[in-house]
Amino acid sequence: MPEGLLRAYDDAELERQYNPRIFTPDSGPMADRATELSVDYLTRAGKSAQDIAYGSRKGETVDLFLPENAENAENAPVEMYIHGGYWRARDKTDFSFMAEPIVNAGGICAVVNYDLCPDVSLDEIVRQMRAATAWLYQNAANFGGDPERIHITGHSAGGHLTAMVAETAWPTFDASLPADLVKSAIPVSGVFELTPIAGMSVQEAIQLDDAGIERNSPLRHPIPGAPKMAVTVGGAESEEFKKQSEAYAAHARAQGSTVEHFEIPGKNHFTILTDTTAPDYALTEVRLRFMGLA
Repeated sequence: MPEGLLRAYDDAELERQYNPRIFTPDSGPMADRATELSVDYLTRAGKSAQDIAYGSRKGETVDLFLPENAENAENAPVEMYIHGGYWRARDKTDFSFMAEPIVNAGGICAVVNYDLCPDVSLDEIVRQMRAATAWLYQNAANFGGDPERIHITGHSAGGHLTAMVAETAWPTFDASLPADLVKSAIPVSGVFELTPIAGMSVQEAIQLDDAGIERNSPLRHPIPGAPKMAVTVGGAESEEFKKQSEAYAAHARAQGSTVEHFEIPGKNHFTILTDTTAPDYALTEVRLRFMGLA
């Protein structure tokens, strides 16, 4: 029987534990809500620039959302937001709405894309997210951002990728980069030990082997820059998703990061993002606070 973090499961229960669309009743409209919110926000967004290349591949693009005074901005904090979709689906444009509270508070939000499995491997997606982070550091000053205030937030597969970015040994990735490039990381509803994923339906697209699981499981790796973190999950998510976040919070603390770990009561894998982006909502509050905007 395939292993989760809590126990062994039969195939159907493992899928239920790790597939939010199965675990969450009436999940379809909830998942679509992010796109609806993003379409609405894009009609109101002020300063923005879409599809800026951070690399040469088709998926290596970023949308920048800037505060109204962007032409006069200097040293604004920058958040990179990484979308979910189990590394095989969704697009940055589905999550533009996540930029709104950051921009309203005077920060910059960079919503990034990446190529999807099975067209590329998970290793390649991780490399792309590291390249995007490096690009933001190297180019932030060109659009009013402070390269010394780079922050990362991501949800679901993006939560996993946030953790992989946070544990990067930046001078090894690029000798010109500082070890503490990422100042904070907020992985939301992520998976940090990938062994269970190999037993799920998404394995058909992800194609993880033992070596790939080892390379891409954040729970197995050091976090050399020790950025501060908020590890977040919905109170209405599966027990395995909750355990994944609990285990990663403990791991990050053991690696020297200052870590906040909290469940947001009543929120499931989808509504944790889409129910509200008000400044006092727990997830928004910690994003703004880590960026020095609250």
